[in-house]
Amino acid sequence: MNPDDLRYHKEHTWVKVSGNKVTMGITEYAQDALGDIVYIDLPEVESTVDAGTEMAEIESTKATSSVIAPVSGTVVEVNEKLADSPEIINEDPYGKGWIAVIEMEDESEIDDLLDAGDYDKYIEEEAK
Repeated sequence: MNPDDLRYHKEHTWVKVSGNKVTMGITEYAQDALGDIVYIDLPEVESTVDAGTEMAEIESTKATSSVIAPVSGTVVEVNEKLADSPEIINEDPYGKGWIAVIEMEDESEIDDLLDAGDYDKYIEEEAK
């Protein structure tokens, strides 16, 4: 269900690690729970984010939801395509629907994130 090469935050964001940077987005589970995404308030490039705090906001036909930073660091790139086409997140949350690239302050924070198997267990428990 969730790609094995990613790590997951309990607030339903994912990261793909590349050196001291991560590409991040929201999980399949999160986009499914939100429904049709109609808008995303992207973070500013060069803004700093703290793990576990809001870094962006997504609006769907059902609700407005915070996107929680999976790691701390500096936003070095955002997915500008989402400004005009936020539905890409619904269509491809682990690919074209990525939200931002964060240059990490502390690479050991990756160790605090779940692997795919643990994340699957976590969302099963949450669904009960």
